[in-house]
Amino acid sequence: MSLQTKPLSIIYNKNSGFHAANKEAVYEELVQVLSSHGYEIQSFELGQDVSFDALMDKVLARHQQQQEVGVVVAAGGDGTLNAVAQRLMHTNIPMGILPLGTFNYVARVLNIPLDLIQAANVIATGQNREVHVAQLNDHIYLNNASLGLYPLFIQKREFYNQKFGRFPLHAYTSGLDVLIRDRKELKLEIEVDHHIYPVKTPLIFFGNNQLQLADLNLKIAKDAAQGKVAGVVVAKSDKRTLFKLLWQLMRGNIEKAPDVYSFAAEQVTIHTKRNKITVAIDGEIVEMKPPLQISVKKNALKIRVPHDPASV
Repeated sequence: MSLQTKPLSIIYNKNSGFHAANKEAVYEELVQVLSSHGYEIQSFELGQDVSFDALMDKVLARHQQQQEVGVVVAAGGDGTLNAVAQRLMHTNIPMGILPLGTFNYVARVLNIPLDLIQAANVIATGQNREVHVAQLNDHIYLNNASLGLYPLFIQKREFYNQKFGRFPLHAYTSGLDVLIRDRKELKLEIEVDHHIYPVKTPLIFFGNNQLQLADLNLKIAKDAAQGKVAGVVVAKSDKRTLFKLLWQLMRGNIEKAPDVYSFAAEQVTIHTKRNKITVAIDGEIVEMKPPLQISVKKNALKIRVPHDPASV
């Protein structure tokens, strides 16, 4: 039997620079590392002629037809990881990660190295770990989902990224821009484990990544780690409150901002009289029809991670 029996598919976004000229040597070394462990590699670029679903149908068929299912690798930032993970949920095919995003929270919370060659070694030799995946209606989020001001932050951040380049500072610059120009308030009913709370809020944020929540010094980080819906709601929308919120966000102390409340639950439903509502999901903007149903699918996704010395 040939050593080349394990399929490995790399899904990458051309905007991530995965095949940029200055990374060709890294890509060649990466392929060499994976091939040396018996993987037969094919690369698939997002945004080509076929749709994402058609591309993933082809990838999944390739893996399911083999005796060993191999690994499907997401090479990119949050949006790429999210899209690939949604199709791999509840399958026996693990997802590998080549981190090419700005913050790389998913890789970091799982101790996946940010160096691409080291990450490739984890894909080749690591172990599978089942992780919780949060779901909002028909969409999933690995890091966070939000509505209100945050989707506007995302849109402004992309504007700054396109104009000046992709830097973490733009997350805060865009936030300041939105607070000055585009304050909004949502009138909602939030149903938390069947208890309904009417709120007027400029921002609701749901986090699934315990590292990201811990970086903000949010106590609900431990709840997210246990597979609960972890949320933050801002109860006032005056400019003074929002500037204090942004200041504490930059300092990583969002719970110290005024009129900010965190909560954890098994199930959250958001009701509104609006026909549609804008939601930011792992950095991508989506228009959704309410009500919004938020839950966590426990152990729904296999991800290739470094070996845990305690398990050996």
